[in-house]
Amino acid sequence: MREGQAAVIHRADYQPPAFWIDTVELCFDLDPAKTRVLNRMRLRRNPDVPVQPLRLDGEELNLARVLVGGQGTSFKLEGGQLVLENLPEGHEPFELEIFTTCAPAKNTKLMGLYVSNDSFFTQCEAEGFRRITYFLDRPDVMASYTVLLRADRRRYPVLLSNGNLVDQGELEDGRHYAKWVDPHRKPCYLFALVAGQLVCREQRIASRSGQEHLLQVYVRPGDLDKTEHAMNSLIDSVAWDEARFGLPLDLERFMIVATSDFNMGAMENKGLNIFNTKYVLASQSTATDTDYANIESVVGHEYFHNWTGNRVTCRDWFQLSLKEGLTVFRDQEFSQDLAGEASARAVKRIEDVRVLRTAQFPEDAGPMAHPVRPDQYLEINNFYTVTVYEKGAEVVRMMYTLVGRDGFRRGMQLYFQRHDGQAVTCDDFAQAIADANPGSKLAELLPQFKRWYSQAGTPRVQASARWDAAAGTYTLTLGQTCPPTPGQPVKEPVVIPVAYGLLDDQGRELASGLHVLTQASETLSFQGLQAEPVPSLLRGFSAPVVLEFDYGDAQLLALLAHDTDPFNRWEAAQRLALARALRFVAQPHEPVALDAPFVDAMRGILRHPTLDAAFKELVLTLPSETYIAEQLEVVDPPRIHAVREAMRQQLAQALQADWEWAWEAHQVGGAYRPDPVSSGRRALAGLALTHLCLAARASADPVWPGKAYQRFKDASNMTDRFNALSALVVSGHELARPALQRFHAMFKDEALVLDKWFALQAGAPDRGGNVLPAVRQLMQHPDFNIRNPNRARSLIFSYCSANPGAFHRPDAAGYVFWSERVMELDAINPQVAARLARALDRWNKLAEPLRGAAREAIARVAAKPDLSNDVREIVTRALAD
Repeated sequence: MREGQAAVIHRADYQPPAFWIDTVELCFDLDPAKTRVLNRMRLRRNPDVPVQPLRLDGEELNLARVLVGGQGTSFKLEGGQLVLENLPEGHEPFELEIFTTCAPAKNTKLMGLYVSNDSFFTQCEAEGFRRITYFLDRPDVMASYTVLLRADRRRYPVLLSNGNLVDQGELEDGRHYAKWVDPHRKPCYLFALVAGQLVCREQRIASRSGQEHLLQVYVRPGDLDKTEHAMNSLIDSVAWDEARFGLPLDLERFMIVATSDFNMGAMENKGLNIFNTKYVLASQSTATDTDYANIESVVGHEYFHNWTGNRVTCRDWFQLSLKEGLTVFRDQEFSQDLAGEASARAVKRIEDVRVLRTAQFPEDAGPMAHPVRPDQYLEINNFYTVTVYEKGAEVVRMMYTLVGRDGFRRGMQLYFQRHDGQAVTCDDFAQAIADANPGSKLAELLPQFKRWYSQAGTPRVQASARWDAAAGTYTLTLGQTCPPTPGQPVKEPVVIPVAYGLLDDQGRELASGLHVLTQASETLSFQGLQAEPVPSLLRGFSAPVVLEFDYGDAQLLALLAHDTDPFNRWEAAQRLALARALRFVAQPHEPVALDAPFVDAMRGILRHPTLDAAFKELVLTLPSETYIAEQLEVVDPPRIHAVREAMRQQLAQALQADWEWAWEAHQVGGAYRPDPVSSGRRALAGLALTHLCLAARASADPVWPGKAYQRFKDASNMTDRFNALSALVVSGHELARPALQRFHAMFKDEALVLDKWFALQAGAPDRGGNVLPAVRQLMQHPDFNIRNPNRARSLIFSYCSANPGAFHRPDAAGYVFWSERVMELDAINPQVAARLARALDRWNKLAEPLRGAAREAIARVAAKPDLSNDVREIVTRALAD
C-alpha cells in the first residue's frame, strides 16, 4: 500500500497524550518548491501517563534539524513518526526545535500546506498538520500559537494566520514578514496559513457589549464584487449567535478566505476560515438562489464552530459529531430563523430531511454504516459523513425537542461553563444538556437516549391503529425495531420523540402532542371521538426514523389537503407518489398511468391560493430515484428512472394548463433578491417551465421550448437563466445544444458557473445511453481539470453518484468508468477518490446482471496494489457487505 499498512483505530483504545504542548512558535519561509518551517515548542510530560518516548507525527517532510534545549539530540524515524527518547525527566517544561522543509507545489492531496492559483493555503483537519511539521497531531493537544510568515512581497503581498496581527514589515531582497498571535489555545487541526495576491471586503461591527470587531472576506482580484452576500451572511451569523445563544465573537478580527482548490466546503480554523469559492462567491449573474442559500448556511456553520468546535473541541476524532452534529443543528436553526415566516421555515426543514433520507438513510443501510460516534476507523477522512453531520444534527434536535428552546439554551450555557477551553466527548455534551434540565425527559432517559450515539442503522417505527366506533375510542400502537448493521446484529430500543396530531375528515385538529417512545411497543388511547380520525405522525420529522403506517389514499389526500403541519402535508404527497412509483416499478409490463385523484390533488396544490410557492415546488417534485430505490429489496435503476420519467411526463401533460398558469403567475419583477419569497416564486416558475417543455416534447409543440430558449437568453439572473437551460436539457429538446454552447461562451471565465454547465450535462436524463459518451467527451474538454475537486465533482460525481438511471447501464460501462476514475483520482487526491468510491456502496441491492458487474468493478479497484488507505477502507467494506 502506498501509505503503508495502516492499523484500525478503536475508540476504546483512547489514551491521553504522554506530553502536552503549551506553546508553539512557527516560522515559515514560503516558497512553492521548498518551504522552510522552523517549529519551536515548549512541551512537558503528562503526569498522568507513564514515562515513554515522545512520538511526533509527520508525513512527506524533509527533516533537517532537531534540538532539545538548544542542543542536538538523538532521534529516529519510525513508521511515519519522529521518535525522541533522550528527553528531560520530570514534569518541567522543555524546549524542542524542529526544522523541516516541504514542497507545497507538489501537494495534490490538498492536505497540509499547498499551492492553488499561485497562493498558499492550508487544510489541517483531520490530520493535515503533520504534513507541515512534526507534531502531536491529535485534537486533545491544545497550545498557544505564534506564527511568523516570510515571503516575496510581490508574489505574496497578503500574509495571514490565526489570531491578531502584531507586527509586519520589510525584509531584504524584496521580501516581507507578518507576525500573528492567536490569543486562544487550540488544537493543531485549527491552524491556518494563507499567502498570496488577494483583495478583501472589510466591515467593522460592534457586539452587544459595544466591542468592535473587524470582519474581512479575502478573494482573488476580480472577485470582490461577488463577496457582499458572504459578508452579510457573516454579519448575520455573528448577531444571531449572540442573540440566540449568548455567544459573542471573541476575536478582534474574523477572516474568511476563498480558494478554488479545496477538498471540503469550508474549514473553521480559529479566526481564519478557509472556504471553497463555491460557498463565498455570488452575484445575481453567476449564482442561483440555491447558491445564495448555501453560502448563508455554510458561512453560518463555520462561524458557529467558533464556539461549538473551537472553544470546546473534540477529545478524539470519534467525537467528531460533538462539533459537527451540533453545528449543523445550529446552522439549520440559523437559516430557519432568517427565513422567518412559518412556511419558509418548513421549506428549510423539508430540504434538510430530503438530504437525510436520500444520503444518510442509505449510508445507514449499507456497508459503511456506523454510529454517530463511530467505534473504529482505518482512515478518519472517511468518517466525515452524513451520519456524523446530518444524523448527528437530528440527535441534537431530539435533545432540543425533549428539553425545549429555553432548556436547550440553558444546557448550552452549562456546557460552556464546564468545558470552555477543553477537548471533550459527546457524553459531556449530552450530560450538560440533561443536567441543565433536571426534570426533563432527557434527564430521565439519558442512558437510553445515548444509544443514538452508539447504535448504527435507521430505526423503524411501526404504527397501527384500531377504531372502536361504539366506544368512540381510537387506539394507536407504536413499535420500534432497527435492522442489523455491520458489527451490530442486535439493537436495543432508543428514545424516539413522536410528535403527532389527529384530524377529522374536515381537517380539524382533534388532538396533538408529543409521545416519547422508549419501549419495543407502546399504546396510546384517545377517548370521546365522534368518528375515526386521520393520524398525522412524526410531525416536523421529530426523529430520524422510517415511519411505517398503512395509510390509505383517502387518508393521505386528507392530510395533503388539511394537515396543519407543513412537513406532514409534504410527506403525504411523497407517500402518494411513492406508492404509485413502487407499483409501476413492480409491474414492468403494465403502462405507467397516473390516476385522476392523484393528478387532481397535485393540481389542487399547484392552484392553492395561500400556500407558499417554495412549498408547492417541493410538493410537486416527485421522490428522487435514490429514495425510490431505498424502498426496494432488489433495485433496477434504469427501470426506476423510466418510471419516474414517465410519471413526470404525465404530470407535465395532465397539468399543462396549470403549469402555464404557474409560469405566468410566479414571475418576479424588479431588482433581484434571493429572499425566501422571491426564491420560491422562481423555483416554482422553473419547475413549471421544465414540465411545459416536457409536455411540448410529447406534442412536438415548439412554443414552450422557444419560450425557454428566449428566457435563457434574456434572463437577468442566473436562477432564471439556469432554470431555462435545465428545462431544455431535461426535456431533451434540440435547442439544448445551442443553449449549452451559448452558456459556455457567456461564462467561460467563471469557474463556478462552468461547474454547473458540466454538472447539468452529466446529470441529464439518460436517453438510449447517451449520457456516458457525453461525459467521456467532456473529460477531454479544455476546461475540465480532474485535479480540481470542484470540477471533478461537477462532472464525474454528477454522473456516478447523482444520475443512477444513466450510471447503472446494462452493459456495465458506467462501472468501468467509475473504476477508472477512482484509481485515477486516488493517485492525485485520495480524499476525493474515496468520496467517489462511495457511489457503489449499495451494489448488493442491485438486480442481476448489474449486481455482479458492480462487484467486479469494486474488486478491480480493490486489487490495485498501491491503493490509498482512504479508498481501500471503502472498497474493502463494500466487498464484505
